[in-house]
Amino acid sequence: MSEENIATAGEATEVDINILKKDRLDKLAALREAGKDPYQITKFDVTGHSADYKAEYEAKEAAALAEAGDDEEKVKAAIEALNEKIVRVAGRIMSWRDMGKANFIDIRDGSDRIQVYVRSNDVGSDLFKEFKKKWDIGDIIGVEGFVFRTKKGEISVHAKNIVLLSKSLLPLPEKWHGLKDQDMRYRQRYVDLIVNPDVKETFVKRSRIIAEIRNYLDNLGYIEVDTPVLHTLEIGAAARPFVTHHNTLDMDMYLRIETELYLKRLIVGGFEKVYEVGRIFRNEGMDTSHNPEFTSVEMYQAYTDYIGMMDLIENMYRTIARNVCGTAKITYQGVEIDMESPWERLTMVEAVKKYAGVDYNSWEDDTAARACAKEKGVEVEEGEKATKGHVLIAFFDAFVEDKLIQPTIIYDYPVENSPLAKRKPSDPAFTERFEYFMYCREMGNAFSELNDPIDQKERFVKQVEAKRAQGANAEVDEDFVTALEYGLPPTGGLGFGLDRLVMLLTDSPSIRDVLLFPTMRPLG
Repeated sequence: MSEENIATAGEATEVDINILKKDRLDKLAALREAGKDPYQITKFDVTGHSADYKAEYEAKEAAALAEAGDDEEKVKAAIEALNEKIVRVAGRIMSWRDMGKANFIDIRDGSDRIQVYVRSNDVGSDLFKEFKKKWDIGDIIGVEGFVFRTKKGEISVHAKNIVLLSKSLLPLPEKWHGLKDQDMRYRQRYVDLIVNPDVKETFVKRSRIIAEIRNYLDNLGYIEVDTPVLHTLEIGAAARPFVTHHNTLDMDMYLRIETELYLKRLIVGGFEKVYEVGRIFRNEGMDTSHNPEFTSVEMYQAYTDYIGMMDLIENMYRTIARNVCGTAKITYQGVEIDMESPWERLTMVEAVKKYAGVDYNSWEDDTAARACAKEKGVEVEEGEKATKGHVLIAFFDAFVEDKLIQPTIIYDYPVENSPLAKRKPSDPAFTERFEYFMYCREMGNAFSELNDPIDQKERFVKQVEAKRAQGANAEVDEDFVTALEYGLPPTGGLGFGLDRLVMLLTDSPSIRDVLLFPTMRPLG
């Protein structure tokens, strides 16, 4: 079966692919026997990229024609003058139209695709014969020639010489419709990028988003730092770590689940503004918004609080969206998300009252809170473990989060689920913590950082006891407590998942769409 027939019929079967691979291996063997092994070529000097040459030709053509006016001879001379510049481009053959002694192929480089006109009279009969018999769609080639416009109006390169730079031994997926199997797209991202050019744009935009984050924070005087990925103890936080073993020290170590504690150590040490764009590892579930390995951005600033961090993140998102998308009013999955307007800010108590119709302040005690939860069908822990704070969180999860489509800041969280946040001086049952939401999804988390070492130690102990009750080998981070004992200034801290921001700004439904190589279960 020919590759053309397979492309017409649809996706090739494994048997078809094996047949085509053997055919390509035979072609490679013939090339090697003729002393033309493409893998021996070490470089090809390109002079530019397809997109640039097409734009340059259009601009020069328009200027030349405008200068020539209606004089046909001048017009002809102007067009011929455009064809004098010799260019060298390289890329992968994506399509092929055989017209006998003249062929049209499309090649794609890092910028765009461009048509190449290959004619026997120009490249020589021997090379043209090799080109037609031994080269395939998917091969990477170099082209030397001049840019021109075909009779059908397409800007192309008229080849004067061509060279095979790398032989593709496997056929590309279906010729016109790309790689459709979503699972395979994630597993073989390299193929996905070849046949689905829009995928590359997602990751180009991801790079721009990271650059904008760095630029924004750098301009505010933040210092970017790196902190350890390998930790020597499992802390009491809710996330489960990945465990590895260090042979030289003969001890288990843990891939980090956050960058927070080391960054706050730096504030103790005298840095006033620090941030880290870092890889995080959590041994937990996977869904459209979670991957075990992801990227977080965490920042800490001395002498401010969670209100200061609210202002920072709102303006940061607005700035990034404008610079990357051209507007802070974007469309995500068919819904307009307005980051341009001031974000709504609600306490958790206000949010639960607004969306669940339940007033936290009406509960006289924990018993009354649990009774309210039972009445409304909200699940909480049995017995006396569920406090008013636990019940408030349960109501928020049940009634509020799925209503937060537009950018919304929810602040003043119960102390029960905020072990690293400073208590509110006016109401110690709550902490100076906020999370912000878009499209019913939590996007980031921030605190006025807890800097009381005695309070911090007590909360760590409770965390560790809870983790050990679940069978974990958690420990109190005594060194962090020691750091606090030297004195952490009033500090605002904030962390958010970079991948979720990229999802938002690229209109991607799944976190796997914005990770080049998402975590996958091996085949077989």
